[in-house]
Formats: sequence, C-alpha cells, structure tokens
Amino acid sequence: MKYFRLIWSNLRRKKVRTTLTIGSFAVSLFLFGLLATIQAAFNQGVEVAGVDRLVVRNKISLIMPLPYSYRERMLQLPGVKAVTYASWFGGYYQDPKNFFPQFAVEPKSWRAMYPEFKIPDDQWASFLADREGCVIGRSTAQKFGFKVGDRVPIVASIFGGVWEFNVRAIYDGARTEDDTTQFWLRADYLEERRTWGKGLVGWYVVKVDNPDDAVSVAKGIDDHFANSSWETKADTERAFAAGFVKQMGNIQLLILVIGSVVFFTLLLVTGNTMAMSVRERTGELAVLKTIGFTDSAVLWLVLGESVLYAVQGGIIGLLAVKLFTLHGDPTGGFLPLFYLSPAKMLLGLFFAVAIGAASGIIPALLAMRLRIVDALRRV
Repeated sequence: MKYFRLIWSNLRRKKVRTTLTIGSFAVSLFLFGLLATIQAAFNQGVEVAGVDRLVVRNKISLIMPLPYSYRERMLQLPGVKAVTYASWFGGYYQDPKNFFPQFAVEPKSWRAMYPEFKIPDDQWASFLADREGCVIGRSTAQKFGFKVGDRVPIVASIFGGVWEFNVRAIYDGARTEDDTTQFWLRADYLEERRTWGKGLVGWYVVKVDNPDDAVSVAKGIDDHFANSSWETKADTERAFAAGFVKQMGNIQLLILVIGSVVFFTLLLVTGNTMAMSVRERTGELAVLKTIGFTDSAVLWLVLGESVLYAVQGGIIGLLAVKLFTLHGDPTGGFLPLFYLSPAKMLLGLFFAVAIGAASGIIPALLAMRLRIVDALRRV
C-alpha cells in the first residue's frame, strides 16, 4: 500500500486511456452480473426445490390433467407422507401483459406442503373461510398495489369470463430466492365454477417420508398407475424444475460461452493497455531502479496498476447491475426472481481482479527484468 500514491498518479497520467480501460471492466462486469442474474432466475426452481417433494404429472405432457381420485390412491402407497394438488388457472389482470403465475390449490394441504412460504395465521384462516379468496405473493402485491381486503378481477383466458377474488393473504418467502410472484385461488372454487374439466387436476405434489427414498417412491407411483388411462410421470422437485429449464435450451452453455468471450476480450484489451503503459515509461522505470527500487518493487508497481484498473471497473459495473436488478423483473413476469446475490458480486469482483492480474503479469515481468543501462539507452 505504500506505493499506492505512485500507482494512482500513473493511472491519472493518461486520463482518456484510463477511463476507457476502467469502462471496459465496468461494461464486462455489468454483463457478467446480468448473465448471473438471468442464470439464477432460470435455475430458481432447481436451487430452492424441496428435497422431500415429488411432482407427479401426466406422462404425456404437463398440460394434460390427472384424475382427482389419484390423490387417495397415492396416499396409500409406501413412503408417501402427504399429497396436495394444483391446476394452472391462466389469467391476467387488466391487460395480457400483466402476467403472473396463478394456481388453483387445495387450500388445506398446500400450506403444509410449502412451509417456506410464510403467511400470517389470521390471513390464512380468512382465505380458508372465503371461497372467493386468494393469496398473493409479496412481489406481485407490491407491483400492482394489492393489499389485504382488495377485490381483484382476473380475466380467465382458459376458463373464460372475468373472475373476481378477495385478497385474503399476502405471503413472503423464507429465503431471498423463493418465488413471491404467485397467485393462489381455491381449487374447490375453480371446480365449482368451471364448465369443463371437472374432477381433474393439473398435477400433484407428494411429500415423502424419507428424502433418500424419493427416487424409489417416484418409481412406485409410476408403476402403480402404469397401463391405466392416465399414466403418470413422477420426478423429484429438483429434477422437474431442471427439466423445465432444459425446455428453454442450454442456458448454462450460452451464458458460459458469452462470458468466456467477454472476459477473454477484456484480458487482451487490458494486457495491451499495460504493455503500452510500460513501454511509455521505460525510462522512468529505469530511474526508479537507479534510485533504489528493487526488481520486485517495480513488478508490484506495474501489477498493482493493472489490478487497480480491474477493481475500479469491477466495482462500478457490479454496482450498476445491482441497481438495475433492484427495479425487479424487466420481462414482465418471465423471470420472477431477478436478484443478484452478494456471492455473485464477490465472484464477479474476483474474476475482475484475476483478469487484471493476468493481463498485467507479462508487462510486469518485463519491467522487472529491465536492465537500467538498456532502458536509458532507449531514451
């Protein structure tokens, strides 16, 4: 740190070049943070999936239903502790662009199945007492200004007409990663009002006695309903969420390729900047060695300059993307969890420092090995 003022002075010498180099880091780290946020949004269901829960759907497709009678039959199977169900409602509030997931849930067992969703007991009791009641996640409630007691009209694009619901509860997530965009209505109210699909549900959620037996219980469920008119496909909740993400393509590979190209380009840009800086200051470096600076001190001076570029640009880029994510999902509901975690920010800063060190190591070694006589001869 005793050479910080000297390093800082060198950065200020070529202000335009310094600004552009720091800007390159800032843009790259902004892109890194944005890609990390998108990746976390796509993997949200995988990361927060319950280890003791299974999702049971129709073997043909998720959009195909299952009979309501399957619930009692699954409860009789070995290893099954509890069963609940839900159906996709498919509506919107005021405008089709106002998208948020709406599920018709079994009101008595849904809350016990998902303890990570926190709801005040009195609000949940109000939901159970009102057939037209609904529960809304905190994010959606804040986005549209919903509060407990409001009457919310939802245009049902699947079942038709305008359905009005009373907001009886607002839930929060126990973890930052939990999805708080959902809208729950009562499955018995849906069953009562809809004109088709009676006696059918969208999918089941099964809690197993022992998470270690989840795979075997899933196989037992599928075997039990094999060769029936409504065959099932049971997966662990993590596998189900991962499969849903894969339907959108290999997001992981796409992000990895883009990130690698960006950071490799940044490495070349910063390396060129440091090489130019050392070449311009060849005489000055020779003078520093003449007045007593050791080879290692010169090495750390050049390397510190490169790392300082990276730290400044990294901090600016990461803070900018953090501010961007604070505004919430920019896609209107496609990425409900749009959050950049502190761990990802630290990882981004680590990458920036690593690239700064890597791009400065060769110019720093050249400066360290510079002979005084040869350097002064060039001046």
